[in-house]
Amino acid sequence: MSEIKEESLHPLPAPLPEGERVLWQRSPVWQAFARRVFHSYKIALYFLLIIAWVAISAGSGGGWSDAGRSLLWTIPPALAVVLLLAFLAWLYARTTVYTITNKRVIVQSGLAFTTAVNLPFSKLDRADMQTFDDGTGDIELTMSGPRILYSMIWPNNRLFALKRPVPILWALPNPHRAAEVLGEALAVEQQPTTELGAITSDQKPRLHRATTP
Repeated sequence: MSEIKEESLHPLPAPLPEGERVLWQRSPVWQAFARRVFHSYKIALYFLLIIAWVAISAGSGGGWSDAGRSLLWTIPPALAVVLLLAFLAWLYARTTVYTITNKRVIVQSGLAFTTAVNLPFSKLDRADMQTFDDGTGDIELTMSGPRILYSMIWPNNRLFALKRPVPILWALPNPHRAAEVLGEALAVEQQPTTELGAITSDQKPRLHRATTP
């Protein structure tokens, strides 16, 4: 495993302990982040259906003039909501940083106040990667041990997992590389190595993969 260049590192919340080093660090792709975290496309489609229904209803009763007037008061608020969601997604993606060290995963996120959540390898039970046609991917981390506060990890978690939040590294620009680094780091941390220090294929923890359009 190769460490990333020091000058390209986003500042971590605190200096790493001796012997710990950063192996990988990225921020989510904001367009994919907007689609999968803020569901911007689904909300835009919802507003489009509402606008079409209002315009058709107004036009059937009063003609094109009434349909045009209905669009004047339905399109601006709908567009404002969609643009606001896109702006929030861009802000959160810009301020969110995922870091993999040789000991843990660190999730930094927040607008007014940045929080940092440490996910140690010793509490990581399972990692599931899902890739998408846009080239991005998500890695879902199933943790054991104490419950993570939903408010601390949001929006980097599964939406409806309220009782026990599940951290997710959203919209990674190169998910296969992240999965490779994570798998190798887990293998070194949790499994014995050979006499030459190499990691054999059967020693690497399985990282489950799925592909979604």
